[in-house]
Amino acid sequence: MPKVVPGDTAWLLASAALVMFMTPGLALFYGGLVRAKNVLGIVMQSFVALAVVSVVWVLVGYTLAFGPDRGLVIGGLDFLGLKDVGATPSALAPTVPASAFMAFQLMFAIITPALITGAFAERMKFSGYLIFLGLWSVLVYAPLAHWVWGGGFLGANGVGAIDFAGGTVVHINSGIAGLVGAILLGRRTGYGKELMPPHSLTLSMAGAAMLWVGWFGFNAGSNLEAIGGAPLAMINSFVATAAAALSWMFVEWLVKGKPSLLGVLSGCVAGLVAVTPASGYAGPMGALVLGLIAGVVCLFFCTAVKNALGYDDAFDVFGVHCIGGIIGAILTGILVNPALGGAGIITYEAIPPKVDEYVLVTQVMNQIWAVVITLVWSGVGSLLLFKVVDILIGLRAPVEKEREGLDINDHGERAYTM
Repeated sequence: MPKVVPGDTAWLLASAALVMFMTPGLALFYGGLVRAKNVLGIVMQSFVALAVVSVVWVLVGYTLAFGPDRGLVIGGLDFLGLKDVGATPSALAPTVPASAFMAFQLMFAIITPALITGAFAERMKFSGYLIFLGLWSVLVYAPLAHWVWGGGFLGANGVGAIDFAGGTVVHINSGIAGLVGAILLGRRTGYGKELMPPHSLTLSMAGAAMLWVGWFGFNAGSNLEAIGGAPLAMINSFVATAAAALSWMFVEWLVKGKPSLLGVLSGCVAGLVAVTPASGYAGPMGALVLGLIAGVVCLFFCTAVKNALGYDDAFDVFGVHCIGGIIGAILTGILVNPALGGAGIITYEAIPPKVDEYVLVTQVMNQIWAVVITLVWSGVGSLLLFKVVDILIGLRAPVEKEREGLDINDHGERAYTM
């Protein structure tokens, strides 16, 4: 019988706070990367997600993501307005109150659409973003969360894909949506002709540090219990991230002649992204290899591929989050192998957790299917929502406002007065 365990509950609540801390961290990370005239605009896009998605999640998002679907492809309305989401555990988190599980999952729902904003930074109208944010959270994020984590067809009950903390639901989902948005909105005015350097890499470093700290709650908290899987996820989140930061830095140093702080920060985030789906499944040495691979591959996509195709993904949301998420999701199917130091395919919702049979080819194919479905679902869904918002009120800021800066035009404020 499900029974609330105080230690598990305390850990999950602390993890929820850490994940919440990531969204302000993301705001600072992105805030340092824009030009000074757009700092408040990009920070506002992250911070307002805390407000908008919280309301949407409480009203309808949580029940669509984690309500029982009774054979449908989406959660039912059993938990509409958080009805019956209280102190009693749910089947998905049998040792913590359902309300704690709901709060933890809310933080994932918040940061995922906030990640998208880095792709179309410095050129999207705030009003258009608000509408897109609310619609995307309900119509794109919630169904995918249900399919992977809520008992839907991509998880253990169907395709059999494993995703410990959000390689598909968070990173591939946001990354492909960001690419679609960047292409639809078009390049920033002056892109490729004018210099657009980050205005404060110091600010970005502070934000990246907040992300790394918060990510321990993101990954280790996804164990849902304060037992062996949690410290494993924490260790992997440190090892893979460090390896990716170093591999990005050394390759960039070799190619460009100098190691950059921006490169180290980007490698850090790439490692965090790639290890997310594998964090509770891979062994530390597997996480190390995963990080080394992610740093190099994401660097390649953020430079060579991006330059060859010419799209203006301002902060490389696609190159880091989508590509890093794909690497992590597929390699999770390999690194989970106990013969490689992995933990095996553990069903954490069971009491006690049980280990399922592992077949390498089968599991890798399961992972690939999950990646493909996520790309199609989020890519097409995001495209339709961007188009709807564009028709309703428009997406792109006028050129004259873009040149002057979105801070003063959208918000009537400036980040700096000197």
